[in-house]
Amino acid sequence: MDRRSFLKTSALGGSAVAATSLAAPAVAQGTTTLTMVTTWPRGLAGVWDSVERFSNNVSEMSGGSLVIDAKGAGELVGALESFDAATSGQADMYHGADYYWVGQHPAWAFFTAVPFGMTAPEIMVWYYAQDGMALHHELGEVFGIKPFIAGQTAAQGGGWYRKEINSADDFKGLKFRMPGLGGQALAELGASVQNIPGGEIYQALSTGALDGTEWIGPWSDEKLGLQEVCDHYYPAGFHEPGAALSVGCNLEVFNNLTPEHQKIIEKAAADAHQHNYAVFIANNGPALKRLKDGGTQVHEFSDDVWDAFGSASKKVLDGFMGDEIFAKIRNSVDSSMAATAGWVSVSDGAYTRQRARVTGA
Repeated sequence: MDRRSFLKTSALGGSAVAATSLAAPAVAQGTTTLTMVTTWPRGLAGVWDSVERFSNNVSEMSGGSLVIDAKGAGELVGALESFDAATSGQADMYHGADYYWVGQHPAWAFFTAVPFGMTAPEIMVWYYAQDGMALHHELGEVFGIKPFIAGQTAAQGGGWYRKEINSADDFKGLKFRMPGLGGQALAELGASVQNIPGGEIYQALSTGALDGTEWIGPWSDEKLGLQEVCDHYYPAGFHEPGAALSVGCNLEVFNNLTPEHQKIIEKAAADAHQHNYAVFIANNGPALKRLKDGGTQVHEFSDDVWDAFGSASKKVLDGFMGDEIFAKIRNSVDSSMAATAGWVSVSDGAYTRQRARVTGA
């Protein structure tokens, strides 16, 4: 049995597995340097901001005794090879979106986003005030990873298309980029779903390898130039109502750090998560206005399309419920969403509706 199969088997009920043949972090003159590979090209709007925020936090909070050497996608390993690099010890840690690792185990998706799942505030409640972080660590331990969420894009758009989507049938045969379990739901509708790194999306659309894509939101999408290759944009999507980014440290490397450095990584990640959310929200509104002014046609999916998204998403999620870890995490997420929504809908929800009615804001 190869290593990946062994890890998957363990995730389905076996004992936790630690990575082996690890490269030790660089230590020189009292400074420990951790090499961090990422799923993002250097400078990619929004997501690289999270990388920089986390890395700078660690250095500043440690007084320079712990340093993160962040590598852009392709500089040390390919974007989607980051997880394997961290588990094997080729790198000390990764920064990425954990739903890229659903091939390792589908439950990783919950720590980025699942279709019809949590909004960004709901993720924060579950992760920091309930058992989300503990479950993240429990899943990570199976793979020899100590993970923390360390970024938040807020709600992601429904995507860019060459033609308007009028019914669920329009997804049949559509070559579309969407990672995670949302992509599996689109495949249920007949789409030809691809998971390619963010840095390769523009070229794939330009060459016709893709008919459409989701990326993040107006700001990041505008920076990527998606409005140059697609005319139709859907700001609301079903697949990522709030999408967390994560850092994952090789578990043996993490356990060999001092308690102070371990806590710095945890707190630096939490700050990067909160700050990243604010950055995306601050930039998306102005960017959407620029896209509209520039001629992008902005739409909303019909109720029939939303219903098709819902049916396909339920089928995908239900299909993994035979897995003990997946079921445990999904039940925790569903319970948290129900409890949180029960309050937010009658407080924030009622207030924002009345604010719009009374003030027009």
